[in-house]
Amino acid sequence: MNYISFFASLAATALIMPFLIPMLRRMKFGQVIRAEGPAWHVKKNGTPTMGGVAFLLVSVIVAFIVCPNTKIRIGIITAALYGVVGFLDDFIKIKMKRNLGLTAKQKLLFQILISVAFGVITVNAGYVDTTLKIPFANIVFDAGWLYIPFITVFMVGVTNAVNLTDGLDGLATSVTVVVCAFFVFASIMLRELENSYFACAVAGSLVGFLIFNFHPAKVFMGDTGSLFLGGAVSVMAINLKLELLLILTGFIYVIEALSVIIQVISFKTTGKRVFLMSPIHHHYEKKGMSEVKIVFAFSAVTLIMCIISAISVII
Repeated sequence: MNYISFFASLAATALIMPFLIPMLRRMKFGQVIRAEGPAWHVKKNGTPTMGGVAFLLVSVIVAFIVCPNTKIRIGIITAALYGVVGFLDDFIKIKMKRNLGLTAKQKLLFQILISVAFGVITVNAGYVDTTLKIPFANIVFDAGWLYIPFITVFMVGVTNAVNLTDGLDGLATSVTVVVCAFFVFASIMLRELENSYFACAVAGSLVGFLIFNFHPAKVFMGDTGSLFLGGAVSVMAINLKLELLLILTGFIYVIEALSVIIQVISFKTTGKRVFLMSPIHHHYEKKGMSEVKIVFAFSAVTLIMCIISAISVII
């Protein structure tokens, strides 16, 4: 079933994109490059965005078909709702000519509501318990009533970290393919096979999307895609009880988010910047690395971290 999920998603996305990209152009759903971004990204202005709609729909439909498990379907719906928030953000940016889309407070409120709903439903239904496992230490402790606030912060944090990673052609796509591959492995090892069907569906659709998203990108995923991916990765980790391990598995997501936090704190407190530009992938661009090299390097780091994470799952 994993093969079916992966290849069906890959084929469907690869077939949809050649029709979706011209449609996005006709609808004038072009990316507006922010003035404070790297100057050399101006040439990407007008590149069709919201391409994440394709892999969102394909992943959700394929996963629903191959996976009748209610627990997994709740996670799929949750990830899709994150994608809907991203869609609203993209739509407002493009059609209403508001470059920042939804306000930060609006996005945060929607994300919190979705995360709390997911936590309350899954915990009360007994699909997920309130324990947390410390990787490599074989220590499990019960977070009790604190678990829902924890996963709310966890899901919102992961989703926005994935969103920050989506700043170069193919970066978030490539990194998340590797992360999904880890979740396929972990699902099999932990005998949670139906979770692997969703991971395979997401991975397959991303590979199909990467054909058009790799440098020079013909289409961007937009917040529609990045928020969906953040939600998907989050629910996969929660369903497998690997929440804390995602810090290692999604190491690139973590350093992307940390680079922004460090940059903001440093500039506000000292007036100096730690990085040439944040998120950190722009720092390496400023230092002269090409987008392709950064994507390959970050994907390689993710692969190494996922192999280390796999050891934790095995032991």
